[in-house]
Amino acid sequence: MTSAPLSALPFALIATDLDGTLLRAGDTVSARSYAALATARAAGAQHIIVTGRPVPQVRHVLDDLGYEGLAVCGQGAQVYDTAGARLLHSVALDRELAEVALGKIEAEIGEVYAAVNQEGLDAEMLIGPGYRMWHPHLPTVRVRRRGDLWAAPINKVLLQHPELDDDELTRVARAVVGDLVNVTMAGEHTVELQPPGVSKASGLELAAQALGVGPASTIAFGDMPNDIPMFAWAAHGVAMANAHRELMAVADELTLSNEQDGIAVVLERLYAH
Repeated sequence: MTSAPLSALPFALIATDLDGTLLRAGDTVSARSYAALATARAAGAQHIIVTGRPVPQVRHVLDDLGYEGLAVCGQGAQVYDTAGARLLHSVALDRELAEVALGKIEAEIGEVYAAVNQEGLDAEMLIGPGYRMWHPHLPTVRVRRRGDLWAAPINKVLLQHPELDDDELTRVARAVVGDLVNVTMAGEHTVELQPPGVSKASGLELAAQALGVGPASTIAFGDMPNDIPMFAWAAHGVAMANAHRELMAVADELTLSNEQDGIAVVLERLYAH
């Protein structure tokens, strides 16, 4: 099939979140979604994954997809060249700043439970006391003391509270430390602190520049509030049926859920002909 010129494509770049968006249960991509992405690529579009997961927690998904392009990982802190197995861009979260932010949050709402994603291609996710890992298929290392979380460079901190739900924890954390770090909700039981200025939009912009594509030619798919900056950057944002209400409120379009191949439904409409 001959690829169409970029100007003839409905969108030259397809940016997809993973969890709750492209992935089904068990970190799998359906045959229909895989085929729809292949059709879009054959038409000349490029696909880029934009995920909150850091590189070590997403590499197996990229391998299963046969994915060889750039991937935005770690909530925008990392731009990863899959084919070359190297980081093109990486931003660490200052560990002293992270400790200060945690202290300010706990002064407001009491003890929180914390985990960190370490920086680097083969880094680990460290789980502090009290933190519950809701995705047991992802590898973690539990530490005995919170101070052990800061043993090596990190790119984000993950928070849980014994009583507050995700929305309330995000609201309080943002009010208390939003001028120090970026606070985002990335999924159920996943409230995160990132380096200031880092978001899915900042990472996607860097990767898109490397691909020679701008926001006007980009369609983005997501399901959680951490996708809001990406929707603001892209020309067209598509929220899944299972999306958080805050993302639905800013979406240009709603599609079916991730379990019902919502991405494929849209891509088949746009690129099938």
